[in-house]
Amino acid sequence: MNSVWERFTLSDLPLSQWRGSSYLYRLVGPLQAWRQSSRLLQWADPIGALLVSLLFGLAPFASRTLVLILLVACAAYWVLLTLSDDTKTGLTPIHLLILLYWGISTVATALSPVKKEAFLGWGKLTLFLLLFALMARVLRSPRLRSWLITLYLHVALIVSVYGLRQWFFGAAQLATWVDTESSLSKTTRVYSYLGNPNLLAAYLLPAIALSLAAIWAWRGWVPKALAIIMFVINSACLVLTFSRGGWIGFVAIIFTFLLLLFYWWSVHLPRFWRTWSLPLVIGSLAGVLILAVIFVEPLRDRVFSIFAGREDSSNNFRINVWTGVINMIRDRPLIGSGPGNDAFNKIYPLYQVSPRYTALSAYSILLEIAVEIGLIGLGCFLWLLTVTFSLGMQQLRRLRAVAGRDGFWLMGAIAGMIGLLSHGLFDTVWYRPQVNTLWWLVVALIASYYKPDRLALKGEQEVRDRC
Repeated sequence: MNSVWERFTLSDLPLSQWRGSSYLYRLVGPLQAWRQSSRLLQWADPIGALLVSLLFGLAPFASRTLVLILLVACAAYWVLLTLSDDTKTGLTPIHLLILLYWGISTVATALSPVKKEAFLGWGKLTLFLLLFALMARVLRSPRLRSWLITLYLHVALIVSVYGLRQWFFGAAQLATWVDTESSLSKTTRVYSYLGNPNLLAAYLLPAIALSLAAIWAWRGWVPKALAIIMFVINSACLVLTFSRGGWIGFVAIIFTFLLLLFYWWSVHLPRFWRTWSLPLVIGSLAGVLILAVIFVEPLRDRVFSIFAGREDSSNNFRINVWTGVINMIRDRPLIGSGPGNDAFNKIYPLYQVSPRYTALSAYSILLEIAVEIGLIGLGCFLWLLTVTFSLGMQQLRRLRAVAGRDGFWLMGAIAGMIGLLSHGLFDTVWYRPQVNTLWWLVVALIASYYKPDRLALKGEQEVRDRC
């Protein structure tokens, strides 16, 4: 059984042998000689980190055009590094699944009934995947990894502080985000610099997970105090978006991080606490949430609206969109209609329940993937998630064996992925550049820790020998 699971998650895949026999991988490194003579590329990874830093530093505040330019720059730089690569390291099972996902998207684009629009979506997807490849390379450096995480957390703090300012001093609602007949129709939903409370909530989810990780990962009381402040402010700002999907993602992050912390410390706990610590902590948090829902009226109304079915206008809208999307999937189940929101917008009007229910997306990432690149693409995406989480847990086990602080960043990345996925089940702000770049950041963070099992076991044995 273990052998089947290892093959499914590509844990026992001999990547060195695959590189040696792969025609595709022979494209890596034809410009090695030029790179060795280039003074600029002696700083290859720091330059890549600089490009990624510009992207994450400007994304919440910049126009889509500038973000697109930065994505193109990151993609072009990765191509340059790959053509001149002299190490041929860094390939992981995650890379192979992402390559397969891109290949399925390419076929879906070629077979799309709206090829022009699908090609635009395919181009955007390609840029995001190349960004992942660059980040997975850059984040292998502990120093650059620390810099990029710290940068994102500080930018998110600025975004959250401005969001809290909107709550205290008021902000114009740029669109109707709440049912006008509900008790929350007059409630301010903060959106900070992102212009949409649901988008802001998704943007903050990885920041909450990573700031929680920073409480343990950062050394010294001042950095730890800063991490606590970041966690509290980011969490407060997310709550004040009144995004139900964001709240679900927040609860998923806390629950996941607690489970991973318990796994990390379980080998050191006495028998009593090993049995009861997790139930006690989770029970206490659940009690706090229940009391908050009971006694805080806006929170109670918003939570209960999740279960209101079609009586809530937002729920009713999503249900109608999902109905049309399911019909789209039935007509093109295997390979979909083509990637991107442009292809979706071209075809969805033929399936929408009524003219009142126009939509920009499927309002669920799983349905969105199925409608864009079919059930084959959805299956590949679920396989990618399985491989990523499996690899993350393998490396977390390795870091736990050597008591490495980087294990907390892995916990934050895994919890951040769970949070974004939980939010994305009921929304598709996941596809916005400000959020999609963060999704590939946490995936790349997990990939950056990859070591084949034989190397990981060797490292653990060396630590045991020294002890």
